[in-house]
Amino acid sequence: MSTAFWSTMDTKAGPFTAVVAGDGAVLASGWTADVAELTPLISPALAPATLTERRDLGPVSAAVHRYHAGDLDIIADVEVRQRSGAFREHAWEMLRRVPAGSPVSYAEYAGMTGNPNAVRAAASACARNAAALFVPCHRVIRTGGGLGNFRWGTDTKRWLLTHEQPA
Repeated sequence: MSTAFWSTMDTKAGPFTAVVAGDGAVLASGWTADVAELTPLISPALAPATLTERRDLGPVSAAVHRYHAGDLDIIADVEVRQRSGAFREHAWEMLRRVPAGSPVSYAEYAGMTGNPNAVRAAASACARNAAALFVPCHRVIRTGGGLGNFRWGTDTKRWLLTHEQPA
């Protein structure tokens, strides 16, 4: 039986909670103070038997604070563990390659996955991403520049995209 750990941190974009496996890999994260909003997002294959609150999640907490302070690339160094079908897992890997300050459209994101006709599947990968911030689904926008949807709200998405713009 596995134990995972969680912590809620105050950030400029609002409270941010992360759930990490015993080895420190992020299982779920997002702008909420309620860990119960995150646990259903964890793949059943990775679901921990127990959850224990910790004030500090080590490198994950440090990365969250550094990102919100302006070190935008730090999130790429954090290990993430998500499970789903082959397309979705590949799509999440591709999301981690979208650089801060350079959002892509859903169509461009589908192209990054190697299947430019899979726009709906790419959007579904964003919607089912459990590890927000570390798998930066907020960097995918509508063709024409509209924000599109975001599990944690369009105000948070707008804040993140503005935060990531070069000075």
